[in-house]
Amino acid sequence: MRKQVRHAFTLVEILIVVVILGILAAIVVPQFTNATQDAQAGNIKAQLDTINNQIELYRAKTNGYPADLVAGGANAWDDMVTAGYIKTPPKNPFNGASSVGSAVTDGWHWYDINGDGTDDSIGATNFDENTGEITPGVL
Repeated sequence: MRKQVRHAFTLVEILIVVVILGILAAIVVPQFTNATQDAQAGNIKAQLDTINNQIELYRAKTNGYPADLVAGGANAWDDMVTAGYIKTPPKNPFNGASSVGSAVTDGWHWYDINGDGTDDSIGATNFDENTGEITPGVL
């Protein structure tokens, strides 16, 4: 009876496998990061659509926009929640905040969507107070 000789992996073979796994990880991990950011942006767009519809419903029933929302800040959603148009203030998936930061430039309302202190175009709308017409911004 002859013993069968088993051969183990060499150090070089193990290193090649580790390098290949490292390369695959370097390719795959950024894809998950992009998918997360895309999901957050999609979440914001869906929330903006819903919020826009509820704000317009509020305006149609009360002949005006919520005063707290126009003023912005930490209590911006109080009128909408109290009146039952939304259950809770929406949360920004980028920073978890529910305050509204906005600026008006030439009739365009810009909102700080990602919480970095700058006005982003994702929520921009133009509201003509004379006609009540809203021109949707970039979503």
